[in-house]
Amino acid sequence: MKQNFIVMVANSAHAVFASLICDQMATSAKARGTGIAKRSPEYIAEKMTEGKAVIAFAGDGNWAGFCYIASWSHEEYVANSGLIVAPQYRKSGLAKVIKQKIFELSRQRYPNAKIFGLTTGLAVMKINSELAYEPVTFSQLPKDDAFWSGCKSCVNHSILESTGRKNCLCTAMLYDPKDHQQPTANAANFKKHGTGIRTFAREKANRFPEMVR
Repeated sequence: MKQNFIVMVANSAHAVFASLICDQMATSAKARGTGIAKRSPEYIAEKMTEGKAVIAFAGDGNWAGFCYIASWSHEEYVANSGLIVAPQYRKSGLAKVIKQKIFELSRQRYPNAKIFGLTTGLAVMKINSELAYEPVTFSQLPKDDAFWSGCKSCVNHSILESTGRKNCLCTAMLYDPKDHQQPTANAANFKKHGTGIRTFAREKANRFPEMVR
């Protein structure tokens, strides 16, 4: 039976879910054996209050997913971060719906900003590609020390530092509004470039096999 979800812009009334969301983020990262930038419930609640987050609920009212926006370099860049789906709703297509909603919110609030993300997951890379993101080098990401300090709680932080912030296990992807690409016109883009994205991810895994689980 197909599950119906309600996906909306979060507000202060949703702050009661902040601790649960943080716990799920940490548990998910631990289960995958991948890195994660640590977030506090206070930080998540602040994003909700500011209207810079998207939250999802199942038809029965249970919390189902979340993602938020963070801006950097005087709003030249924005990141869609902290994507999480509750375990019982994974593989339902909800992650894609949340990513589309947070992308739309980012474009509304920051129409001139470059939207970027860092991920180790091929599924997220595919969704990003369908939204017209493209793989980029780390040199095309924000230079803010405050942004990179968020990686200190990641298990792979030593790799990032050893490369001078030029590379890590994460793949960087960027949407530049100046390219005037439309997400709906780019749905087939992953078929064209997906092999390259997969190769890029495999090259990282081959370079740092001891870090891949």
